[in-house]
Amino acid sequence: MPKLKTRKGVAKRFKVTGKGKLKRSHAYAGHIFTKKSTKLKRGLRKSGLVNKADVPRMKRMLGI
Repeated sequence: MPKLKTRKGVAKRFKVTGKGKLKRSHAYAGHIFTKKSTKLKRGLRKSGLVNKADVPRMKRMLGI
């Protein structure tokens, strides 16, 4: 069976943690910040984790 190619778009957006979980950044953090509350913007700065249901698909795309 041939090797899997990494999907470069996915590789740039997701990182694997030490325990094998996938780390991601939040959406809605690009522009138009005047409408968003300070609390929301502060929360968007922090990273999140990929949903458990999506992890197998994401790992396949990453070639893991």
